[in-house]
Order: sequence, then structure tokens, then C-alpha cells
Amino acid sequence: MARFYDPKDETDRSSVETVLRKGGIEYFLRREKGDTGMLEIHVAEEDLPRAEELLIRGKGGNE
Repeated sequence: MARFYDPKDETDRSSVETVLRKGGIEYFLRREKGDTGMLEIHVAEEDLPRAEELLIRGKGGNE
């Protein structure tokens, strides 16, 4: 798994999770050791290109 996205807040995390779910991309949330910030979103390395494409379309409103 590879780090895909580091959300700025809960709303941002939720919107990215929604885009990934709708696109059929499996992901998991991870907090780095000692990190007190937000959970990072990780996806499989082979899914990175598709996840990036979905995120760009989803954030741009072109779905």
C-alpha cells in the first residue's frame, strides 16, 4: 500500500473516501506513529493512477 492522500480536515477526508468508494478503489486509513494529525489515506500501488484520476475528476466536479 502507498500513501495516497493527506487530508486537511474531516470533511476533506470524507469527500476523498466517497470518491474512492464510488470508483471501486480499496483504501485504508493510517496514522503515522507519533503523529497527532489526521489519518492518511492509503491505496494499493497499482490503484494509484486510477485513484488520482478519480480524485481529480471528483474534486473538479466533472464526474
